[in-house]
Amino acid sequence: MPWQGLARPGGSGEDDVALWTVHGNGRRLVRDAVVASEERLSWPLTTGFGLQHLLAMFGTTTLVPLLTGFPLTTTLLLSGVGTLLFLLLTRNRVPSYLGASVAFVVPLGAAADQAGASPAALLGGIMSVGLVVMAVGVAVKALGVRLLESAMPPVVTGAIVLMIGLSLAPQSVSSFGQQPVPAALTLGTVVLLTVISRGMAGRAAVLIGVLVGWIYAALAGDLVQERLDELAAAPWFGFPQLIAPQVHISVMPFVLPLVVVLVAEHVGHLKAVAAMSGRNLDPHVGDALIGGGLATALAGWVGGSALSSNAANIGVMAATRVYSTAACMVAALAAIVLSFSPKLGALINTVPLGVLGGATLVLFGLIALVGARIWLDAGVDLADPVNLMVLGTAVIAGVGDLTLWLGELRVTGMVWGSVGIVLVYPILRSLADARSAAAEH
Repeated sequence: MPWQGLARPGGSGEDDVALWTVHGNGRRLVRDAVVASEERLSWPLTTGFGLQHLLAMFGTTTLVPLLTGFPLTTTLLLSGVGTLLFLLLTRNRVPSYLGASVAFVVPLGAAADQAGASPAALLGGIMSVGLVVMAVGVAVKALGVRLLESAMPPVVTGAIVLMIGLSLAPQSVSSFGQQPVPAALTLGTVVLLTVISRGMAGRAAVLIGVLVGWIYAALAGDLVQERLDELAAAPWFGFPQLIAPQVHISVMPFVLPLVVVLVAEHVGHLKAVAAMSGRNLDPHVGDALIGGGLATALAGWVGGSALSSNAANIGVMAATRVYSTAACMVAALAAIVLSFSPKLGALINTVPLGVLGGATLVLFGLIALVGARIWLDAGVDLADPVNLMVLGTAVIAGVGDLTLWLGELRVTGMVWGSVGIVLVYPILRSLADARSAAAEH
């Protein structure tokens, strides 16, 4: 069994790497059954769920390096390697796939335009952000999860999850609108199979829906000719390009605020998975931050894009109720293989944007509703003025991508919305509580 040797002989408990046990007979699932992180189905079925994760992450993870100018195959390689490191450092208990983070696109572009940063300097900024996220994880692990809970209680994490899901809505709708027919076929297949199927077809609805839309687009001649030309020209084998980073102080003001964004994304996604799967993952928050930070630092060190837990993959888990880390591992290994085969990567890249839009329309909506569920489970008082003003303002700013300028620094709604929730909410909460206590006396 993979990774079996990583468990300490005779060891048990949270310090051991969780091993996969077969869920049921490994081939059949009842409608509401949940496959836990340490469980797996048969390897053919697990591979199928891994392919769903691969398709879910592929759009964003290939788009980000194209926008930032970093090598695509290097980002794919580091995405797979980073995910494996994350699973190892969280002892195989936190299901997650680390894809390229879109939050870095605008700040890196601003650093290049306004500070004249070279690609190597931008990579140094990415590496620095990863190291700081690792340091936050070490602090959380050393001082206890209460350190983070005081700054990010359920009311905050729920808002961040909600904002992540809703902020991706324009991207999904825009992709859907570019190719309405294959997108509608994908969306209809995903929804129909999820609702009417009581078996494995419902769990694999995202993969089946993407294949249906993809095949229709191919038969109808709706595949992008440029991508078909890239497929024909791509070699079967090639080594990813590696780039050495350079650390420049001038880049830091543009990228360091993203530390809060990455921490918020990792914690928010972990809370979302915990809420959906009914598991308490709080003891693994520190490990998740260390793993995520290490993956980003490693990506910056060799030429890949910054990495974060991918929202679409969280949506896949919500849709399938399969939280097996084995599926995440399969997706990671597939990404590594693709990084050495430009031909296979170019093949998957022919999936039309409309088809991806049809799938993500469901997945991103599920993520947003998980944020609301976190609020409901925690009994968050939405009549409280502090909750209404801070969370409402930050969520709308993030969803509407309200951009602010700090001198020459451009801050997107997602960035300052997350920073505002994490930093401002505890301050205003303390002031409101102090006022209430004074009024009682």
